[in-house]
Order: sequence, then structure tokens, then C-alpha cells
Amino acid sequence: MKNIILVIEGMTCSACSNGLEKYLNKQNGIINSNINLVMANASIDYDEKILDQEKIEKYVKQAGFKSGGIFKELKIEKKNKNEKIKFIVFSILAVVLMYISMGHMINLPVLYIFDPHKNPITYAYSLLILTLLFLIYGYDILKNGYKNLIHKIPNMDTLVSIGVISSFIYSLYGMYRIIIGDYSYTMNLYFESSAIVIYFVKLGRYLDGINKDKTKEAIKKLVEITPNQATIEKDGKEKVITLDEIKKGNILISKPGEKIAVDGEIVEGKAHFDESFITGESKPIMREAGQKVIAGSFNYDGFIRYKAEKIGRESTVSEIVRLVIEASNTKAPIAKIADEISGHFVPIVLAISVITLVIYLLLGLGVSTAISTFVTILVVACPCSLGLATPLAIVVSEGVCINNGILVKKSEILETASKIDTIVFDKTGTLTYGKLKIAKVHNYSNIDKKELLQIVGSIEAKTTHPIGKAFLDYMEEEKLNKLVVDNFENISGYGIIGEIQNQKYILGNRKIVEKYSISNTHIEDEQELSTNGNSIIYVIRDEEIIALIGVNDIVRENAKDTIEKLNKNNIKTIMLTGDNKETAEIIGNEIKITKIIPNVLPKEKSEIIKKLKEENRKVMMCGDGINDSPALANSDIGVSVKGGTDIAIDSSDVILIKNDLSSIFKLINISKNTVRNIKQNLFWAFFYNVLMIPIAMGILRPIGISINPMIASLAMVFSSLTVIANALRLKKLK
Repeated sequence: MKNIILVIEGMTCSACSNGLEKYLNKQNGIINSNINLVMANASIDYDEKILDQEKIEKYVKQAGFKSGGIFKELKIEKKNKNEKIKFIVFSILAVVLMYISMGHMINLPVLYIFDPHKNPITYAYSLLILTLLFLIYGYDILKNGYKNLIHKIPNMDTLVSIGVISSFIYSLYGMYRIIIGDYSYTMNLYFESSAIVIYFVKLGRYLDGINKDKTKEAIKKLVEITPNQATIEKDGKEKVITLDEIKKGNILISKPGEKIAVDGEIVEGKAHFDESFITGESKPIMREAGQKVIAGSFNYDGFIRYKAEKIGRESTVSEIVRLVIEASNTKAPIAKIADEISGHFVPIVLAISVITLVIYLLLGLGVSTAISTFVTILVVACPCSLGLATPLAIVVSEGVCINNGILVKKSEILETASKIDTIVFDKTGTLTYGKLKIAKVHNYSNIDKKELLQIVGSIEAKTTHPIGKAFLDYMEEEKLNKLVVDNFENISGYGIIGEIQNQKYILGNRKIVEKYSISNTHIEDEQELSTNGNSIIYVIRDEEIIALIGVNDIVRENAKDTIEKLNKNNIKTIMLTGDNKETAEIIGNEIKITKIIPNVLPKEKSEIIKKLKEENRKVMMCGDGINDSPALANSDIGVSVKGGTDIAIDSSDVILIKNDLSSIFKLINISKNTVRNIKQNLFWAFFYNVLMIPIAMGILRPIGISINPMIASLAMVFSSLTVIANALRLKKLK
């Protein structure tokens, strides 16, 4: 299975996106498609043995839309200036048209040639000419409406097109009657209705476009982080090149005041860098030879040479942008409900408008009144606001998440997070920094302490566990070299084994002592280390314990405040750890976590998550993203606390790229506000249609309340703007 994200041109409402989605999902070879109305793209999973990009694009065309090629997330284009100029011109023409058609009704001075009472034929021709200009302006609407009707996926454009063409044809008939001398039709021309409906639809889309662009600001900011060019060193000379010209392995140069062009590794020099856009760390960070640099980080004060490692779409920034785009192309459950309703909405409105037209004609209320009512229903019932209600709120919220250092991989998470009632935390590296240090050594052998720690450190160097880093840091400080380790073996949840100079060493917690049935006479020393909050490592040689090493950790900043906030919001907090009860309780009591479960193996973490879910609890698991992957996968939401450079290999649903635990509470808060906002949007969209369609049908006509197509089109714009304005309120979340 492969995935492709295509730009889709011609979508104007949720009926469009739903129709295209249904059409694509029916095609042989397409496994699943998700259409994003706000981002105007389609994420398509397909069988590469059956389909390729060209065939998929043919399906898009068959459905009545156009593919703009692969979605290039790093090239978000700005709006065309011609569109703005064209809109201004037609705004002026709209005023002129309204003045000519309605000025005489409110006693405004009217030129003789445009006076409907004195020159009805000239008056009719002037309205026709101006309306034809608007029909040309709205050709894309009429064309899409016709195509979507032909392809049996009627949408907003279909409603507008039928209404506009019906009104225009009736007005042409009225004009013919005027030309042959029947001036009674002068006041029954609806040319201006056709024109103004198109104008207001265009107005709505123009404003929608501006506001949709605002929802993409977070992505644009990420895109603009990286520079457009870089300095490459070749044959001893410096040359400025574009990012597209950079190849893996190229040696690039960064000087003070410049940004890093691509992810890479420093080969010479050192400098302080601002990486706050990824890590959230406000202080400049020193980087030197052998260390990594991230594309977009700002070089404050040093000259460095660095080797390009991740270029183009492989870079950390590109990876974040890609994940945001993919997240926006998934649908939350609440969005699927709205899509289903709006998918049936257009055919129902078409049926209502036709039935109303027939009833008016049968009741003898006049052809002009019947057609005007028919057009009004079609225009006022436009499902645009319904289509924007959910996706717009989701995209805005994803931007808010990015600004808060939260990378959400699926939009459904923004709904699920509001229901979380239990959060399970891994201890080391999650509630604590995982930056361990050796606190105390009980050496029961005749080996020198330094030599003992060198042996242990050399074996620990073979692992990725934070405990191993504590020994490596010690060896670096003491300038101790790593020893050659043979026959290394990792025993998950227990410890590790390695041979140095043909001598076998076993390292691990108390469970490994029990596993190998080793006699343990050092329980008191273990308890003393545990009391002081240490994680404990037994060192075994020749079936004998030769040392007991205590390693301790630092609780993360904001951990206590975050747990306190979660507890206050009735969210149960649980800490899982492989440490013994005494060590675990020191950390757990310090941060006041609800429940502590010690002595847990990695596979047992997943079982605990399953049991909690069996109790009908909505569970979030917070871990390191790799070692805790089974537990993360089994939870309702898997959250990893880690740096931005690991994003590409992470398997969780949410990544806290700023390594800040307070982001968990922020995510839940954003989720609750997003769900509330979507419900408000859907209410207003449905309320609008429930209220306006009966009025458009003329139910209140007996008491003197009615609307015409122009008022209907204005109301349609107002409905969409209400939803947009409400969704944009989410940007104020902090």
C-alpha cells in the first residue's frame, strides 16, 4: 500500500469533498481516501500494483474535479492579486447593477436611459449586459454545478447554478415579452438576482479563502523557518546554492547570524544555536563537532562546517509539516457524522425546491413568484457553512497545537483527548528527564572502583536505556575508554549480559538476581539506596554479586504542576516503573501522582493499559515512544515526550516536541475547546438551514415576511462567516 496527497481544484463545499471521497473509495485499487476541504487536498491510500498517480488523477477528473499534482507542503502559494482586483471591479459593477435595478424603488435619481418606466427596453438590455458579465465571472460556479450534477454528486455549485440559470432564463423570457410590447414584465425581471447571487457566492469564497489561509499560519511559519539558500564548500572554495542543490554528504558552512539549511552533523567548529522552534528551549544551546544541528536553527556566534544528512522532505521541519498535513487529512468521528448529513443535504434541498415550485404553480401564485421562491430555496440552503464547521475548527486547532509544541498525528485525537479520564506515565525519561547520574557504589569485589565502572559502562554503552548514559557520562568525565564487549544480550525487563576479556558479567535489577537464582545478601544496601530515590543495578560475575550501584534521576520541570492540574480535573494519574516500590514512591510522592505501580516489565505495561480499558476508562499513555511502543499502541492516545530530531521514527499518536509535560494538559484543554467549537459550528449551521429554508419556502409570507434570492445569497455568506469567525476564536487558546 502506498499513500499520495494530491492538490484538488474545484471543491467549494462539503458536498464536493464528500462526493469525491465516495467516488474515489468505490474505485478498484483505492483502499481509502480522505478529502480535506480546507486544505484542498486528498490523501489517498492505494494498491501500487493496480494504480499509479496518473490513473488516480483520471478518477479525480471523472468525478468532476481537477488534480493539481502532488501536494507540496513546502510551497504554500500566496493568493493571486488578480483575484483581488477582479473582485473589486465586480463589487463596483454590483453596486451599479443594484442602482439601476432598484434605485427607482427608493426614489433615487435615475438616468433617463435606465428608467424602467420611460425606457423599459433599454433598462432590460442594461440589466442583461451587466448580468452576462457576472455569469462570465461566475463561469467556474456554473461549470462545476453542471459537472457535479452530471456525475451525480450535486453540491453547492449545483444549487446555485440551477437557481441562477432558472432565474436568468425566466428573465430572458420576460425581456422578450417587453421587446414585443408587454411592459407588465418590466418589474418581473430577475437578472439582478442571478448576478448578485453569483457576486455573493464569490464574496463568500473570497472571504473563505482569506480565513482558510489564516488557519495555515502555523504551517507557513514552519515552512519559513528554513533559509532559501546555503553556503557549500567545494574544492576549498565557498559557493552559495539553493536548498534543492544540496546533496547528502555535502559539507556546508554556517556563519554567525545565519540559519542552518538542512539537518546535519558538525564536523568542525562550535557555536550557540537557537532551537526554540523545535525544542522550546529559550536559551541558546552549544553545539560542537560530532553533534547534530537542525534545519532552521539560528547560529548566534560561531563558524562551523557541517555535513548534510537529512535534505528536502527528510528534514525535521519537513517531517513536522508532513505530519500536520496528514493529520488534517484524517477525520474525527464528529466530522464523519457532519459529512454524512451534508452528503444527503443537497439532493433533499433540490427536492424541496422543486416541490415548492410545483405547489406554487398549482396554487396559481404566479410563475415569477414560483421561480423566485425556487431560486431562493436553492441559494439560502447552501451547505457551505455545514461543510466548514468541522474541518476549519480542526485545522485551526492543529495550528494551536503546533504553536504549543504538540504534534498531533490524527485529527481524531483532538476529539478523543477531551474524553480522557486516565493518564499512565512511564517514569524514566517521561516524569523524569532520564539524565541519570551515578549516586553511590557498593563494591564487594577486589576490582578498583574506576575499573568496575569502566566494565559496567562498556556493557551499558550497548543499550539505549537512560541508565547507560549515566555510565557513559562518568567515563567521559574520567577519560576512560570503552572496553571491547562480546556476546552482548539484552533481557527485556531484567537487564543485560556481556563478556569482557572472556569474563561474563550480568547487569540488572533485583529480578535478574531472582531469574538466575543468585544468592542475595545485600538487601539492606539495596533498601538504603532505594530510600534515597536511586534506581539499582546489580553487577554479577561468576554467579556472585560483586557490586550494587545506585543511579538517580531528576524530576521534570512542570511534572508536579501538571499532575496537580490533572488531579484537579478528575483525571486519574498512574506511574509505571521497573524500579522497586521504595524508589518509585519517592518520585511518586514528590509529584503527588494518584497511583504508583512498581516492578513493571515492558510487556506488563501493555497489559495494565488493556485492563484499564476493560474498566471502560479512556486511557492516555505517556512514554518514550520506542521502548513503550506496545503500551502506546494499546492506549486510546499514545503520547511521547521527546526531542524534535526523533520525530520521523516515532510511533505514537502525539509527540511533545518541546519536551514539556505541561503540554499534556494543554492538549486536553485544546481538545475540549475544539469539540465545543465544532458543536457550536454545527448547531449554527443546522439552525440556519432549519430556520431559513421554511422562510425561503414562503411559510411566513401570509404575515408579510419573505426573502428574495439576493437576500438569500447574503444570508448564505453571513452563515459561512459566522462559522469561520467562531472557528478562528480557537487561535486565541494558549
